[in-house]
Amino acid sequence: MNRTILHSDLNGFYASVECFSNPSIRNVPVIVGGDEEMRHGIVLAKNDIAKKFGMVTGEAVWQAKRKCPGLVSVRPDFNKYLKFSRLAREIYERYTDQVESFGVDEVWADVSGSIGLFGNGKMIADEIRATIKKELGITASIGVSFNKIFSKLGSDMKKPDVTTLVTKDNYKDTAWRLPVSDLLYVGSATQKKLHNRNINTIGQLANMDVKHLVSLLGKWDVVLHNFANGFDNQPVKKKGVEAFIKSVGNSSTLHRDIFTVEDVKRVFYMLSESVATRLREHGLKATTIQIHVRDNELSSCERQAQLLFPTYLTSEIAEKVLDIYLRKYQYRNPIRSLGVRACNLVAKDVTYQLDLFTDHTQRERLESLEESIDNLRQRFGYSIVQRGILYEDGKLTSINPKDDHTIHPINYFEGAIEKDLAKDIAIDYTFKRSG
Repeated sequence: MNRTILHSDLNGFYASVECFSNPSIRNVPVIVGGDEEMRHGIVLAKNDIAKKFGMVTGEAVWQAKRKCPGLVSVRPDFNKYLKFSRLAREIYERYTDQVESFGVDEVWADVSGSIGLFGNGKMIADEIRATIKKELGITASIGVSFNKIFSKLGSDMKKPDVTTLVTKDNYKDTAWRLPVSDLLYVGSATQKKLHNRNINTIGQLANMDVKHLVSLLGKWDVVLHNFANGFDNQPVKKKGVEAFIKSVGNSSTLHRDIFTVEDVKRVFYMLSESVATRLREHGLKATTIQIHVRDNELSSCERQAQLLFPTYLTSEIAEKVLDIYLRKYQYRNPIRSLGVRACNLVAKDVTYQLDLFTDHTQRERLESLEESIDNLRQRFGYSIVQRGILYEDGKLTSINPKDDHTIHPINYFEGAIEKDLAKDIAIDYTFKRSG
């Protein structure tokens, strides 16, 4: 069956929402960036005027201001962005019940069954763009294709506020001429490997003999080769089918470099509280804990370990985090940022094998206690109950887990490839998206 799939990308989303919400900044260069004093000062988004000054997503705010002295920097308001994201989704759902989010500002929509009602894919995409502009005051670029990979390529090709078609008749003339790095999940590491074999465009990748790629990328070569040739049959999830949560994590760039185990412990407790709160909210427990450490020379490492029992207890997560840090991290330089992630999640009521050396009755009491604290915070605010360790240095432990968190949905390839391969892909893609 021929499919018609749209990929919609809301242009300069954060900055567009801020400019719509505040008319006084619509005609000046605007970026959305973090807190420079807390060293979160990177550019998250920029409007079209700021782009003309060479602003780059991910660069430091001070660098952006040097390029444009009159630059307006706005702090992010994620609740506002989530509201606009939901409103945009409501527009997509007027045309199909197959709408799948890919981040807060991107979705795929399968409109194959709607063509008889609304016209062809381009007509539907154009109508959606016009509706988003009229009702939300922002713009979207939409790619229209016969699969998810090429539709995303299309939405990235021309911006802002453009519909781009990548069809079975023209994909060799459109997609194949693009840099191989434009292909979904070709991150910097994969791009470098391909470049070393003189594979620089999507077309060159598509025309390579798969056997010659095996030694270069292993199992991953077949997936990328298929993507490049348009062989992507992954469906767009239907409305109401929630993505399985793969992990819940939080990280913080610290307002100062830290040196001591005491400071590390404070930050890890704050992050563990954030992660545990979100696990309980979603009815999940972690079986694996991962830490991320970045020093003041921007060298990073990740380490992880399994838990004895599934948990959403802050104390158990924090103790495991600190244990991983002390046993597996080789301290060399002062630390700039720390992160905690709960992985391999299971339902909170999952059964597990008890042992003779753990007081499981006490664990149940602690679970009831933390759930009661969640209820108090829901009624009176997060700060109504705090752990004593978090008061020892307020600047180091300032995250609110209700507002500052990251939830990682299941990989794009859900069930299509081995878990270890999916993990490698996710890591590679993280670097691509952030760089």
